[in-house]
Amino acid sequence: MASSYPSLTRALAEAWVDVLWFIDGSEDEQMNPDDAVKVLEGVAHVVSTLPEEQRQELLELVGEMAAAETDPARREFLEEFPESFGLIDDAS
Repeated sequence: MASSYPSLTRALAEAWVDVLWFIDGSEDEQMNPDDAVKVLEGVAHVVSTLPEEQRQELLELVGEMAAAETDPARREFLEEFPESFGLIDDAS
């Protein structure tokens, strides 16, 4: 079976964003809010430690994903992802 993703990096980025999208949109009954914050902060920490080349690669991937997204709410999540998860500084 052929993959619909051009690379492993793209496939993992798509899966990662899907998980974060679920956590971010979860109601308190679905996921403990404190646990959700811990996961989201952990992701932001990992992203903040990426070397510049990898940060740029992730920025490009998320940008491509946002451009192709048809769900307006998910597109907004993807567009805000770089700032929300520390890929770019607030001042950028």
